[in-house]
Order: sequence, then structure tokens, then C-alpha cells
Amino acid sequence: MIRRRSLLLGSLAAPAMPALAQQRRSLANPLRLGVDHAMAESGLARALQQAFGRDTGLAVQWLRAAALPLLDALERGEFDCALTNAPEAEERLEKLGFVHDRRAVAQAEFVIVGPAPKGKLRDPAGIAGGHSCAEALARIREVAATAGALEFLSANDGSGAHALEQSLWRAAKVAPAPPWYLAAEANSSLIAQARARGAYAIVERGAWHALGGAPLAVLVDADPQLLVSVHAMRPFRVSHPVAKIFVAWISGPKGRRVVTAQRGYRAPAL
Repeated sequence: MIRRRSLLLGSLAAPAMPALAQQRRSLANPLRLGVDHAMAESGLARALQQAFGRDTGLAVQWLRAAALPLLDALERGEFDCALTNAPEAEERLEKLGFVHDRRAVAQAEFVIVGPAPKGKLRDPAGIAGGHSCAEALARIREVAATAGALEFLSANDGSGAHALEQSLWRAAKVAPAPPWYLAAEANSSLIAQARARGAYAIVERGAWHALGGAPLAVLVDADPQLLVSVHAMRPFRVSHPVAKIFVAWISGPKGRRVVTAQRGYRAPAL
């Protein structure tokens, strides 16, 4: 169970004061928005929070957690709204009737990062410049099994990055395993750990723009399998007065403008 005190809290959005009474109620009882790690690390959650506050005068408090446990908490009514990047899990909850008002708000791209090529020297797996996840993952497995000169770091936390990574291994028909396949430590950024170890990893491009860099580089991108929709949704167990307003705003033209201004994201197709 996700405990609220264990989550990382975003600061309250500074409202624009449509009315003093409404402002006071909103500040006293802000909308609790659960966001996946990637949206927190990239700055998308904060940008949406602040823009919504300026536009409506209503406060949002975002709380960071991995997408899958976050969705479980949303089902239990521990959040008033969620912003996640795990479409399969979201669809299951929606079909079961545990969430509603699910709307696409952004399209995120994931990338495979790894040791940056140096001059004529390629990365250990030789996947730089590729655009096929299946080929890249199969190559990583092949080189790891024969040369043992690389590591792949998995988020291993139920985040959107972890859910996508697992589906990509399955699609590539590759079963990753130690000693080259490692789980990232909890309570620390996957990108930071991958950079420290010089390891391969699958990360969200927006988060990479914020936290990525040497000695790693983006090696594989532009595969349609790496595109993931980000959705906002509300639970049935609780009904915060701001939740419906927030979902309508974030999926509307003003929310789309905020999304397109963030590096690594695109507005969803109309």
C-alpha cells in the first residue's frame, strides 16, 4: 500500500485567485495528483501544476510514485486524479470500472541509452544509431552472453519505464537474466544509477533531457514501440471538486500548449 507520507510531494501551485473563498478552500484541500516518476523527473508535472494554478486559481499537490502501484492507490481512492504512462494497466482498471474520465494528455517517447560511442569505437553492444528495439535488445543479450562486457539496468519498480521495458523484452523474445541484467536500487533515479554504472537502460526522453548525459547517450530511438501515451484519469471511490476541472483543462488546448512546450513530449492526436 502506498503511504502518503512516503511519497515525494510537489509544492502547491500558486493560484490566481478567481475568488478569495474559492482560493482558501482550494489551498486547504488541494487536488492530490499522482504522477509517474518520469513526469516528475522531466518537469512535466510541475509545469502542468503551475500553469493550471495560474489559469484557474486552484491548487494541485502532485505526489510521485511508480505508475503501477500509483494506479492501485488510485483505485483505493488515495489520489483524486492520476497522470500515468502505463496504458495496459490503465485500460484494465477502466474496464473494471475503477477509474473514469480517462483522457490522453501527452505522447511520451522512450529511448535506449547506453555507453556513448567514442570516435570510431562503438558502444559495447554496437547498437548506436539503431531504430529497432527488438534488434537492440537481442544484440545486448548476445554480447552480454559471449563477452560479458556490459550491464543493463532495469527500473524494477512498476513505473511506466519498467512496464514498457518488460513488454519490449517479451516482444523481442529475449529473457534477460543476471549477471548482466540488474535491478536498479529503490529511492534513486534510474538515469542517475545507469550513468554511474555506464549501463544500458530504457528511459523516458523527457526525463533524459532533465537528468541524462555523459558517459551515456541515446543509442536507439524512433521505434513506434517506444511511443507511449500519457493519460489523466479520476477514481470512482473519491470525487474531489477540482478533479473534473483539472482533467478537462489538462486535456484541452491550454494543457496541450504546456505539453508541447516541454522537451521530450508531444500533444496527443486529436
